[in-house]
Amino acid sequence: MSTFSGLNTATTALWAQQRGLDVTGQNIANVNTPGYSRQRAELQSVGGNAVPAMTSISNQVGQGVDADKITRIRDAFLESRAQTEGASTAQMTVADDTLAQIEQAFREPGETGISQKLTDVFTSWNDLANNPTGDGARAAVLNKTATLVAELHTTGANLDKQWVQTRDSLDTLTQGVNAKAQSIAGLNIAIKRATQAGLPVNELADKRDGLVLELSAAIGATSTPGSDGQVNVVVAGSTLISGGSTIAIKAVGTKDPKSATLSNPSFVTDPGGTMLTIGGTAGGKLTALAQTIPSYRTALDGVAKQLATELNATHAAGFDKAGAAGEPLFDDGSGTLPVDVTTITAGNLTLRITDTAKLAAAVTGPGPSSDGRNATALSKLKDLAASTPEAYRKLIVSLGVQASVATSNLQTQTVISSQVDASRESVSGINIDEEMTNMLQFQHAYSAAARMITTIDETLDVLINRTGRVGL
Repeated sequence: MSTFSGLNTATTALWAQQRGLDVTGQNIANVNTPGYSRQRAELQSVGGNAVPAMTSISNQVGQGVDADKITRIRDAFLESRAQTEGASTAQMTVADDTLAQIEQAFREPGETGISQKLTDVFTSWNDLANNPTGDGARAAVLNKTATLVAELHTTGANLDKQWVQTRDSLDTLTQGVNAKAQSIAGLNIAIKRATQAGLPVNELADKRDGLVLELSAAIGATSTPGSDGQVNVVVAGSTLISGGSTIAIKAVGTKDPKSATLSNPSFVTDPGGTMLTIGGTAGGKLTALAQTIPSYRTALDGVAKQLATELNATHAAGFDKAGAAGEPLFDDGSGTLPVDVTTITAGNLTLRITDTAKLAAAVTGPGPSSDGRNATALSKLKDLAASTPEAYRKLIVSLGVQASVATSNLQTQTVISSQVDASRESVSGINIDEEMTNMLQFQHAYSAAARMITTIDETLDVLINRTGRVGL
């Protein structure tokens, strides 16, 4: 065994402890860097020769320590959970925001909503019943009814505008998704090349995994490990990213809220045109376009139809100021008779009568009459068990309940997602106290290795310079 073998052991110790200090410094430097994963220098003892040379003798101690490998601390299970929970949180966030915007469109409860306008219309008919010949009372009926019609138009238009804006956002989202996919594929290529060349890839992998999490939140993607440090990304069973190659997605389908269905609009692969069952933010938006917004738009149209049906029928049973039979109050804007109420929506509901004398307040006729009993009948329509105000109230109650449930679900999901993130952080995050402890540990180990070299140097000095010099 060589007299100088201890120097090699001490040298590897110095290098390994220095390596550990470098890694600790990198961790401390990135303590506030988003997406950075804690790194660790893997120290491994270097054994002696299993089969020594013929002229050498092994001391069976070893040849020091090796610290070539730097490990990125990650938990694959928690990473997968974070992708899944992040997608769920994003989808529920869209659902909550969608219902909140619908509530803003209806503006209930309040003085400017449809509910108050319905009350004003039926109150005006009651006032006309008390003064059937008064032009002021008749003008009030037309004014309040026109205001109600305008409010139905505004609310319907707001829902349509919300639908169009959500549909337009799909194109922007698609561009972002495809750009992230290209970036992930590029990082996969860089990681593969670096891995094969034996170069460090931890920072590249951190950046790539951060993009994968963003992709998961956007479209519900999940990742699986590939060869040479790469990852594959799958969306709804279709592989979006495989190593360095990608398949783009695009939003297709109608841009007209009136023609939306459960599968239109949708996301498909490009090329290929395979329809994808998307999650995350995109999935939430598709649900809003196909179900949430259309359901309330349909319910509002139903209120407009019921209003026209009830008031047209009752008004037609009376006689106007000149004694003529009552005409329909509402139509779909076409002006044709007879009125087909099935074509009426909140957007096209039109008040046909603009002449106060045409309001059929009386039940006696033909001929002029001061009877106001038909106006009374019109005012009492609000008291029916299945009246228009009651139908609208049920719509608003349903909206309130659904919005409350969506908010509650989002709060619960946010807690779950936060817990998963906290678990991930406990594994891959930087703990300053731990890093400071590691730093002291490596520092003292470095000092000890340096002292070992000094000791060997002193020993060699005695051996070389003083051995054989007797008496000196």
